[in-house]
Amino acid sequence: MFRSVNLLCKLRSRIGEQTSLKNSVRWFQIQSSSDLDLHSQLKELIPEQQERLKKLKAEHGKTQLGNITVDMVLGGMRGMTGLLWETSLLDPDEGIRFRDLTIPECQKLLPAAKPGGEPLPEGLLWLLLTGKVPSKDQVDALSKELQSRASIPDYAFKAIDSLPATAHPMTQFATGVMALQVQSEFQKAYEKGIHKSKYWEPTYEDSLNLIARVPIVAAYVYRRIYKDGKIIPPDESLDYGGNFSHMLGFDSPTMQELMRLYVTIHSDHEGGNVSAHAGHLVASALSDPYLSFAAALNGLAGPLHGLANQEVLLWIKSVVDECGENITTEQLKEYVWKTLKGGKVVPGFGHGVLRKTDPRYTCQREFALKHLPNDPLFQLVSKLYEVVPPILTELGKVKNPWPNVDAHSGVLLNYFGLSEARYFTVLFGVSRSIGICSQLIWDRALGLPLERPKSVTMDWLENYCKKAAST
Repeated sequence: MFRSVNLLCKLRSRIGEQTSLKNSVRWFQIQSSSDLDLHSQLKELIPEQQERLKKLKAEHGKTQLGNITVDMVLGGMRGMTGLLWETSLLDPDEGIRFRDLTIPECQKLLPAAKPGGEPLPEGLLWLLLTGKVPSKDQVDALSKELQSRASIPDYAFKAIDSLPATAHPMTQFATGVMALQVQSEFQKAYEKGIHKSKYWEPTYEDSLNLIARVPIVAAYVYRRIYKDGKIIPPDESLDYGGNFSHMLGFDSPTMQELMRLYVTIHSDHEGGNVSAHAGHLVASALSDPYLSFAAALNGLAGPLHGLANQEVLLWIKSVVDECGENITTEQLKEYVWKTLKGGKVVPGFGHGVLRKTDPRYTCQREFALKHLPNDPLFQLVSKLYEVVPPILTELGKVKNPWPNVDAHSGVLLNYFGLSEARYFTVLFGVSRSIGICSQLIWDRALGLPLERPKSVTMDWLENYCKKAAST
């Protein structure tokens, strides 16, 4: 049964309206369905953006972007501008913009599986790569292309099977991704001496192959750990998010809609977060997309990054276990204070950049209000939204007391039956493949260099600060 996915996949054949973007009006448009090929779209766009980068560097290369303080050096480079990341931009007050579109705008403009439904992840992939909102025909064509790329070699499953079933799902997922690296088109092309101006093309092939394949690997891990290894083959009639939900074992139309929303909003969050930065850093050494994305996954698996969505549901369930589902506001306040006084954090609140409620939280809340308004855990999440921010503000140590994306996702998944919290970060990883791989293609197209920031010692900092104080 484990191998059935591979056998099925091998049978597959590879088959108007204008809105302005800040500083790049020519980039953003709602496309006609005249050109269904994503690769050809990129090929047309790349020369223009290469010239744009050359001009920016020639005319403004010496322009200062700010001052670096000791706090920044000691504080994880927070607030330090140091990366080019084209696919998304995070505003502290407004939240994420994908190619200058907010999440509500994406929900409105990107094609959906049904009228008024959630955006299809394939549409966001097109948007991130081209800066253009695709037509439904273009999204359907891209969905079919991804299906045609989604073949998994048998040795990838064997690599996962070599691990204990008790291994963390992220360990098994990253292992599967690393096994896929054997088929890297970039590695083959590099070894044959491909010219650097063409690096983006095998990177594109690897990236789309990777995006197409990770849902199958992720579903395999889920079914192996939690469903006695009973694998569900892909359904080629479904889109990317719907098929992922199906392979996991969830065929409810509403769950499929949730998966489309989940993958879309978790796909990208500019370049400074751990997983995105790790992927970009490793790729800057010309490591192929598989190696780079595996590095990103290992960063995502950390408790301070992607593993937080697992921690949120576990913490919420601990509240219910101790206080019951009908917990009062006062009881909830006491539990929050108990958590904080115990030297722990309240998971799902705060963010390294955002200073307002995460719009990814907001759209998930709207989904819950529409589909599960009476769910006890959702109602508890709503109470936490009222209780936690004032307490964190009272502490005075938190710059952002508001809920982030992780505060809500676990409760939604749990409602539809995906209650295995240890697996949640794998879902995050599947989503993040879209953003990281999209930017990686542009890294190669723009010829971005090896990343190599300067590091210093505490002695160096102390001596520098003494000299600065004496002048």
